[in-house]
Amino acid sequence: MPQPIIGILTVWNLRAIFITAPGIILSTILFGTVSLISSFWDKKGYTQHRIAQAWARFLVKVAFVQVEVSGLEKLDPEGSYVFACNHASYFDTPVILSTLPHQFRFFATVGLFSIPFMGWHLTRAGHIPVVRDDVRKSLKSMGAGAKMIRETGVSALLFPEGARTEHDMKPFKEGAAYIAIKAQVPIVPIGLRFTRRALPMHHWRVRGGPVELRIGDPIETKGMTLQQRGKLTQDAQDMVAILADQVVDESE
Repeated sequence: MPQPIIGILTVWNLRAIFITAPGIILSTILFGTVSLISSFWDKKGYTQHRIAQAWARFLVKVAFVQVEVSGLEKLDPEGSYVFACNHASYFDTPVILSTLPHQFRFFATVGLFSIPFMGWHLTRAGHIPVVRDDVRKSLKSMGAGAKMIRETGVSALLFPEGARTEHDMKPFKEGAAYIAIKAQVPIVPIGLRFTRRALPMHHWRVRGGPVELRIGDPIETKGMTLQQRGKLTQDAQDMVAILADQVVDESE
């Protein structure tokens, strides 16, 4: 076999092509179908979330990713929170789902809800669409998230940067702080490390390897008003940057 071809067919390439990729595709179809079926008797999405957690744990294993979690003891298993996390890779989602034991719903860009199968699941599971370039609609989504937390006790998870980053963190938007203050629940900073290495941007092959999910101290919001959301956003951003071992690109 020519030397260049041998160089291309590294262990992780072969593993990604013949084990990880088929495993992700088949498990997504299987778990997704079961999840959609379950939504017909569970209108609140609790069962769908548990299925998503099982799917994520399978993905982590089939992708040969080892997740090291720290700080989980800081959370009340029965508590309600707004989780704020940095966003470096598409693999962030399964890493988070596979580790956090809480019932939570994602805030996701509205475009994902129009994708067949994925959008059906997001809608029926109760995840909340966000229209980033429409302030009125964004405020409506954040209000819906705060109401969900107050009425059901289900937590919310946001990527306050608004999108994946290829290098440094982007400054946080104020949505997570807004929701936490409106719901009067703590905001929990989460830092992810090495997910970008496991699945880089512009790549489809999962390389696997160790990743870290670090949970910071919850930031209490009791008694806070929306006028304080700027400082709360900055505090959460600073803590996530430390946990993720990142710097924030303030030029954004």
